[in-house]
Amino acid sequence: MNNIWDNLPHGFTVLAPMEGVTDVIFRQVVAKAGRPDLFFTEFTNVSSFASEKGRANALERLEVVSTDAPIIAQIWGKNPEHFAELAGALENLGFAGLDINMGCPDRHVNAAGGGAAMIRTSDLAIECLNKARAATNLPVSVKTRLGYTYVDEYREWLPTLFKERLAAVTVHLRTRKEMSKVPAHFELIPEICGLRKAFSPETKLIINGDIKDLAMIQELAEKYPQVDGWMIGRGVFENPYCFTNYQPTQTDLLGLLNYHLDLFDAKDAELKSQRAQALSKGGDVEVRGLAFEPLKRFFKIYIHSFAGAGELRAKLMETKNTREVRRILAEWVLGNSAGD
Repeated sequence: MNNIWDNLPHGFTVLAPMEGVTDVIFRQVVAKAGRPDLFFTEFTNVSSFASEKGRANALERLEVVSTDAPIIAQIWGKNPEHFAELAGALENLGFAGLDINMGCPDRHVNAAGGGAAMIRTSDLAIECLNKARAATNLPVSVKTRLGYTYVDEYREWLPTLFKERLAAVTVHLRTRKEMSKVPAHFELIPEICGLRKAFSPETKLIINGDIKDLAMIQELAEKYPQVDGWMIGRGVFENPYCFTNYQPTQTDLLGLLNYHLDLFDAKDAELKSQRAQALSKGGDVEVRGLAFEPLKRFFKIYIHSFAGAGELRAKLMETKNTREVRRILAEWVLGNSAGD
């Protein structure tokens, strides 16, 4: 099997896995605006997949479409056997690799022993990693942070990972404690590159944290040519075209929002149809579609930095469904010049 990490161009770009954001719908939006070289899914809990009750939800999170490829499945948890079970299933679901989350700072994830909490349980982290690797032919990578509490934890933690000769390691240049409250520690990139070279020069190194767009990536790549890839996370909220050098107009952004609504409506109808069919066959399922409220977190991606944006966004936050969103957008466009 080809190793996707060997097929990417030097200085490749990646959209960061973000809970409740990088789902199958939003990835299609980013692909339309200008896709990165590599996508990651949002997080999937290995123990959910291993349970009869949670498996359906886990599989929904792992849905992929043609515009996703190549895409990496990101998984998290703390049970080694559950890591093996999910890793063994991913190969047939359209993924080019699997990535283990050892950096998520969410307190609920950490309380469950996953994400950044694995930095403090390195033996368990390596056991989970090796169980996953033994169960699949897919290349295995890890996304992590500099440390849990202190920045200098990276001097011990990153070599622990590099010694495993992973396909790739993504380093978010902050600790779990720092969250995103301080600037990313770009000054540590040369030393991190040195650690990679010393312990596992074949491992691809991706840098994450405070990277906003392609222009910034091009600047960083010139300054730090040893880095293999660059990952954008929150930068996509400021500009969904961030993987290109294109500067979108207000019309572009509103068009992209309408595309997002189209995808949402199509997925909503698909889920309702699937669940209605299951119910007709005697299944014990609730006939429901996508929850509308989470869609609202995306509005600010498309509606900002123009006259009246705050007022328009406030109106959209009061909506109850996509029909109301479309009506308000249409009324706003009719009542305002394009401003492009």
